[in-house]
Amino acid sequence: MSDFIEFLEEVFADFGPITTRRMFGAHGIYHDGLMFGLLAQGRLYLKTDAVNLSAFEAAHSEPFSFLQRGKPVKLSYWSAPDFLLDDREQAAAWAHGAFAAALRSQEAKYKGSSKPPWRRA
Repeated sequence: MSDFIEFLEEVFADFGPITTRRMFGAHGIYHDGLMFGLLAQGRLYLKTDAVNLSAFEAAHSEPFSFLQRGKPVKLSYWSAPDFLLDDREQAAAWAHGAFAAALRSQEAKYKGSSKPPWRRA
């Protein structure tokens, strides 16, 4: 797994530095302390929302899902198109879109707060 994480650092080099954290048998992919991607079940998933979801649908991506108490749960992370792993410029563009979706999601959660946790310093 660490080899693939090192590979992802290269893939997203044009986007900026990334870090990863193990979580529930997967790895969260972070930029500036905010999770925008997920490495799970041997696949790369990126954060989606109403703004960027159509690009993932057009690329025939699939949502990340898992079973919880016997029922499928879908998250707002969709599989990254395979071509991203071969094209750093495209990877950066899609990563920017996923990071923007993560920012919008966090902004919505902390709408009434003066400073969201990832902006406190």
